[in-house]
Amino acid sequence: MRTRILITALALAATSMAASIGLAAQAPANVTGKWLFTVETSAGSGMPTVTLKQEGEKLTGHYSSAQLGEADLTGSVKGAAINFAFGTDVQGTHLDVTYAGTIDGNSMKGKVNLGGLGEGTFTGQKQ
Repeated sequence: MRTRILITALALAATSMAASIGLAAQAPANVTGKWLFTVETSAGSGMPTVTLKQEGEKLTGHYSSAQLGEADLTGSVKGAAINFAFGTDVQGTHLDVTYAGTIDGNSMKGKVNLGGLGEGTFTGQKQ
């Protein structure tokens, strides 16, 4: 009888730990801060600076690059997934730029869409 109670208690403790680990894995990453990106597209490459502010899953910030200029951005962080977007004008043409990727500690990587005019990849490192 004592063995059965001990086994049941250990099983419940293991289940509780597994549930706690699962919840921690789904907690959003903290991306608040300054990031240096490297972007590669068929039209060329760039190294924008992105400043992010995260409040829960909500993301706001500022994008700055020689190619696309300055723009405020909005987006979200859900677990390890990050998405953000901004609008900019390049040589009289409006572009809605979107970034979608994954976060791994102080780095991230993913895909960028340049308003339907092109696509590419990005990596980012928190400064």
